[in-house]
Amino acid sequence: MASRDTSGGQQRRDGAATVPPGTRVYAVGDCHGCLEALRGLRAAIVADSTRADAAGPRADRRVVVYLGDYVDRGPDSRGVVESLVGEPLAGFESVHLLGNHEAFMRRFLDGEEVASVWMMNGGGATLRSYGLDVAALAGPNARDLRDALTAAVPEAHRAFLDGLTLSHVEGDYFFVHAGVRPGVPLAAQEADDLLWIREPFLGSTADHGKVVVHGHSATAEVAVRPNRIGIDTGACYGGQLTALVLEGGQHRFLQA
Repeated sequence: MASRDTSGGQQRRDGAATVPPGTRVYAVGDCHGCLEALRGLRAAIVADSTRADAAGPRADRRVVVYLGDYVDRGPDSRGVVESLVGEPLAGFESVHLLGNHEAFMRRFLDGEEVASVWMMNGGGATLRSYGLDVAALAGPNARDLRDALTAAVPEAHRAFLDGLTLSHVEGDYFFVHAGVRPGVPLAAQEADDLLWIREPFLGSTADHGKVVVHGHSATAEVAVRPNRIGIDTGACYGGQLTALVLEGGQHRFLQA
């Protein structure tokens, strides 16, 4: 769960946030089992990159950063994981961050007693997507349910879950699922905050050292602030699935 930094030591200068020269970054918000939206957005990313290369200098690096929460709530968590595992975008580096919902799933599979709270947070949709009859299998300790899910999750899916990272850096941008604890250096952030925090992060005007790109807290529109960009636009609630596009000192958005 280590963080990955490809910034080359680059720091924010004069208040202008940039990504490394020659790099184009696409950050994808929370899809929560919405496979068709994910496929649509990934197709839009490929098309956008082709157009951008045709219109200007070709990007040396194309990076897609998925901000977590691939599972729960939506109709096809299994399909989303399978797509991310088996259908990487050709010509793009892929970075998959850990969301609090994948953390629930991993903890459940590892034997922790989190079944009830996971179910309250949409876990039943993930179990059903793996073909489980939740009502028939749920027991006092959820052991039958855990055994059934363990048998149903392909090894490649479990390896994917185990390989998710907490954060990623590109230039002046810090990518994370939920946000950061204001006043704490980025390198010293606690995992619980990176996965779960809302306040005081969302209301903070502090300079975090880098612009934080995050999901987790759904809004009807993207939230662009001097110190953060929130791109969870509620795909599983009938909203759009959003990608933030970063190149040089510019940003824009794609939606599906």
